[in-house]
Amino acid sequence: MRRVLAVLGMACFLASGPGALEAAASQEQIYIKEPHEEGKVTLSFAGDISFAEGYANMGYYHAKGDDITKCIDKDVIARMDGADVMMVNNEFTYSDRGKPLSGKTFTFRARPETAANLSLLSADIVSIANNHVYDYGETALLDTMDTLRQYGIPYVGAGRNLEEAKEIVYFRAGDLKIAYVSATQVERSYVYTREATDTQAGVLRTYDPAVFLEVIREAKENSDFVVVYVHWGTEGVSRFEADQQSLGRQYIDAGADLVIGDHPHCLQGVEYYKGVPIFYSLGNFWFNSKTRETGLVEADVSGDGLLEFRFVPCLQ
Repeated sequence: MRRVLAVLGMACFLASGPGALEAAASQEQIYIKEPHEEGKVTLSFAGDISFAEGYANMGYYHAKGDDITKCIDKDVIARMDGADVMMVNNEFTYSDRGKPLSGKTFTFRARPETAANLSLLSADIVSIANNHVYDYGETALLDTMDTLRQYGIPYVGAGRNLEEAKEIVYFRAGDLKIAYVSATQVERSYVYTREATDTQAGVLRTYDPAVFLEVIREAKENSDFVVVYVHWGTEGVSRFEADQQSLGRQYIDAGADLVIGDHPHCLQGVEYYKGVPIFYSLGNFWFNSKTRETGLVEADVSGDGLLEFRFVPCLQ
């Protein structure tokens, strides 16, 4: 297992765990990784995870002595650890504070110390652009970001203001600089989750994609490969919809080299647009109380772009 430490500000050097090198950044968030194989970087992705109490996955977790490595198949964990950069969707808030949003049916809050599970699952980066990171209000959102920083986990898709929510996270692996960006399309009708503004904390939204497209263009100008991780679609719908397709193609036109989606809590299809794959939904990975088909997406990347794209089927 490995852990990547956040590197922020001018000329910072931090020691890291196995699989990572010392890291340094100027005005960008840059994380240095040593690829497992020369000339190739393997990126891996899983869908929604939640460590919120009150659901069957966490009941099982407690029955296993609060050990996440005893809750997920060892071969799956080994596969995650074998990636050079592993990403998941953090579909909840880490906090002991705040109150559940009035009128919202499902609200997810986890104990801050459960963030240690991310490193045990070899997660190098998480998306927090989703419709549950604000379930307990601004205080809990701020706690979530502080907790992730405390545990050395970079995040994309939300911030203390709009500028921070737009921030791009970069990984330098070998000769490649890989950019990660994230935003959420949901909620599309009644909005519980606050959108980040110039003065307020919240998520980066892409219902109107104009701002997010600017972020993607910036990422493309400053990296060799751009990953877009997006929260979109309709819960429980296994076929991707026209609005997702339209957004995904706009992301690619703006510079995305790989588009990974989540939110529907079930798998959705894959298509290529201009040679770039769009995986519309990875579904649940470690989330609530239902049995779901899920999986990992793996992408091998080199200086020539995407070499190979794989789906590893799993079952929650």
